[in-house]
Amino acid sequence: MRTGARAAPPSIEPVAPNLDGIDVAVVTVSDRSAAGQRADATGPVLAHALTSHGARVASLVVPDEAKAITQALERAIASGARIVLTTGGTGVGPRDVTPEATAPLLARNLPGIPELLRQRDAGGTPLVALSRGVAGVTAHRPPAIIVNLAGSPSAVDSALEVLPAILAHAISQLSGEDH
Repeated sequence: MRTGARAAPPSIEPVAPNLDGIDVAVVTVSDRSAAGQRADATGPVLAHALTSHGARVASLVVPDEAKAITQALERAIASGARIVLTTGGTGVGPRDVTPEATAPLLARNLPGIPELLRQRDAGGTPLVALSRGVAGVTAHRPPAIIVNLAGSPSAVDSALEVLPAILAHAISQLSGEDH
């Protein structure tokens, strides 16, 4: 090696995310989908991907109403979900209230998750800066992780490239395993 030359960083093999047996809830927030006027384009994609990583997934569609969203999140956690992913309702429209409905349930914020998701998609469109999704850990026992995703298929596809591994690691940590 020449003086001043840097050695290549060690190769890190990605570890396949393991969500085996973890209960996950997918909550789609959409007035039109809840009313049966439009097919849910993101919830089934999330459910399929998480199932392929071993998770047990339950899905629900609710309207863009804070009370309905909060109740859906609370029911999912009460039924044993350790991970709850919402899709939709994170923009700045008058009925986009998913972050407001989620925030009261969070005991600890995980700001790095929505920051990472917005950063990943910023090259495609600067409009991701308008997404207000939040993420965090609930105070329930056992604790659950809630993550708000934007409701677009491209945002969900992008999130699925990183979320399974992040969520598997976070659940492992919340369960007291070493990191």
